[in-house]
Amino acid sequence: MSDPLPPAPAGFPDEPVSFALPGPAGTLEVATAAPEPAQARSGTAVVCHPNPQQGGTMRNKVVTMLERALRESGLATVRFNFRGVGASTGTFDNGDGESGDLVAVAQWVRKVHPDDALWLAGFSFGSYIALRCARSLGADALVTVAPPVGRYEFGEMAMPGCPWLVVQGEEDEVVDPQGVFDWVETLDPMPSVVRMPETGHFFHRKLMDLRGAIKNAVRGWLPPAR
Repeated sequence: MSDPLPPAPAGFPDEPVSFALPGPAGTLEVATAAPEPAQARSGTAVVCHPNPQQGGTMRNKVVTMLERALRESGLATVRFNFRGVGASTGTFDNGDGESGDLVAVAQWVRKVHPDDALWLAGFSFGSYIALRCARSLGADALVTVAPPVGRYEFGEMAMPGCPWLVVQGEEDEVVDPQGVFDWVETLDPMPSVVRMPETGHFFHRKLMDLRGAIKNAVRGWLPPAR
């Protein structure tokens, strides 16, 4: 039996920690990390994981690389497990409840880092949740990796008004790459798009390329030094 998680801290921790945050379905398992002080920017990124029903957790390799890329860019980072995953309580809710989970985490970020830019990011199902909440949360930037266009309803969603990056592998075996590229073409304004050749859904042997692509793409959007 693992030890119970400590309660949410009053401020953003300097060292990597995990804790329990009150969420709409009970407890959310949250993990935070801070950038190197010399690189720190006045922004915090919340990163969402892929579909729990396919084994997605905040420890997914693409999620941890996405988190690393944003942290190395100077942002404080927050990962969390959606309801029913890891130490988070509740049951899978097909996106509706998970959106509420993200809102609860974002509200905590705004409490402990009230002056920070809020960035949202996600991989696969997590990118759907991040996009779904970006406008209502007033996100300052959005990073969506392999958005599951065709698997969830993207057509009726309010599009974000912030800088937005889409990263898509051209040989994705889970999400139809052409469906993603066609969908992006319909958007106004269009997000920035990085197409990664010879890359599948889980970025096997391409994780370092993903890290570099994200860091390069968001460089011009970064908030000022902390």
